[in-house]
Amino acid sequence: MLSACKKDDFLEPKTSALTEQTVFSDSTRTMAFLSRIYADAGFSFQKLRWSNHGNTELATDDAEYVFSGTGQVAVQLYSGIVTPLAFMGNGTAFSTSDASDFWVTPWANIRRVNLLMSQLPRTPLSKKMQARVTAEARFLRAWYYHYLLVTFGGVPIVGDKVYGIEDVIDMPRTSYADGIDYLTAELDEIAPQLPIAAEYSAPDYGRVTRGACLALKSRILLQAASPLFNGGAETSDASLAALVSYPSTDPSRWQKAADAAKAVIDLGTYSLNEDNVTKPGYGFYSVFLRRVNSEYIFAYHRPANKDMELYYNPSTRGGNKYSMPTQNIVDAFPMRNGKAITDPTSGYNAANPYVGRDPRFNYTIIYNGSSYYLSSAGRAAPVYTYEGAPTDGFDVTTSATGYYGRKMCDSTTSQGGGSNTERSWPLIRLAEVKLNYAEALNELGRTEDAMAQIFDIRRRAGITPGSPARYGIKSGISQSEARELIRNERHIELAYEDHRWNDIRRWKTAMVISNAYNNRMRITNRGTTAAPGPYTYNVVPTIRRHNFRPEMYLLPIPDAEIRKVPQMRQNPGW
Repeated sequence: MLSACKKDDFLEPKTSALTEQTVFSDSTRTMAFLSRIYADAGFSFQKLRWSNHGNTELATDDAEYVFSGTGQVAVQLYSGIVTPLAFMGNGTAFSTSDASDFWVTPWANIRRVNLLMSQLPRTPLSKKMQARVTAEARFLRAWYYHYLLVTFGGVPIVGDKVYGIEDVIDMPRTSYADGIDYLTAELDEIAPQLPIAAEYSAPDYGRVTRGACLALKSRILLQAASPLFNGGAETSDASLAALVSYPSTDPSRWQKAADAAKAVIDLGTYSLNEDNVTKPGYGFYSVFLRRVNSEYIFAYHRPANKDMELYYNPSTRGGNKYSMPTQNIVDAFPMRNGKAITDPTSGYNAANPYVGRDPRFNYTIIYNGSSYYLSSAGRAAPVYTYEGAPTDGFDVTTSATGYYGRKMCDSTTSQGGGSNTERSWPLIRLAEVKLNYAEALNELGRTEDAMAQIFDIRRRAGITPGSPARYGIKSGISQSEARELIRNERHIELAYEDHRWNDIRRWKTAMVISNAYNNRMRITNRGTTAAPGPYTYNVVPTIRRHNFRPEMYLLPIPDAEIRKVPQMRQNPGW
């Protein structure tokens, strides 16, 4: 963060008497310091980000939270009770280990990067290794800055400066435009200096690559071209508007976003993990269970684990079901023929709603009757979510929505038993870049070119091509129809991967999407417990209304920062 740190307090939490001298005079410790900067790269994706059981997906239409206390960060976000005073953990709301990470974690790591770069010339590392470490560190600095910009708008750009305890910091915010220019220039400069993934040896797998630089640039420029930042500031104060967005709308920004996404694709280094032979859509399922794969561009690597199973599994599978999918996201999945369930020609049957759906649906949602590994049986067994079903049935204490999460989980194991799974967290993958490209192309009026990217994603998903091979997308689709289709495709393809909260804000759709009750499915069993079914399906609202205020399109800069940095202006509405 912007507040200065003590000169010898640079490797927190402190576990020994290490100093700058002892760390940077040793090559192993220097590389460990770089690893510490990498360690926070997944802070926003982290499923246990707040209070060990929540992140921003719980403040969207994707999920309902198992907890409802107003001390929980996710509850405060979806309830609309955020305040500037809360972010630094003053005891009345967010703690310093919780939502303050929107601000604190990026700034702490930006400072770490600058400290590392200032000390690299005197380390024992070779000049070649120093150059590579510098490039990796500069990427990570841009990575942390991009979270600040999408959350708060323009922030101070400190360059390579390392502030000490005696420094008085009174920097104004950099304009949003200058912040974007700074990040893209950094990424352009360091991309050629970094290897492609195949050029790293096995021990270095997972380090920043040239592709990661280009992909981050793609994400940044897509966000910059979007309605919230492309002249969409929620203020009539022109000087403040320039701090939080571009001052006016410029459609050509979509071209920059398209070019950036195309540069990643044109590398030829990455490909969608496609396998429709084992099972329809199996490539979509299996990509999350392989630490090494062709699709991940930047990932947070973990030892073999049950991270996702612990978070999403129902009680019968030993999970904590912290995040339960809503009917909203269930309805977003099309049929396997690619047609929306609202299309009367799709084949959707409301009396049997889970049959014939997009294969990604089956790999994302545990619904009533889903087969999932049960450790006590040593095999897969049905999960029943109908009202009154033993253990996992619909009510406010078990499944509050009628569904459990399955995305990124290994269905051959569970938290309650079975083996750990090899996995990494997908921070950027090729599917995101192709969706970035499709969105930008469509906004440029190149709708059919955009659909080609969606065809690729749907083919990998296991959707049938149809005749002609348009994967359920009608011929002659208009730009506005394509916009909604692309947004929906992004919704389901990237579900629970730390995109939805930022997407509905950058599109400026959160005022509609997040000012309502989410929906859930109440299922009545017309059979017996021993022989369940047939069923009656009834969509009902959840018990907790989501509230979103216009000022929440950008979160407030912590009050403590505003008070100690006089030139720091607060975001609109706060």
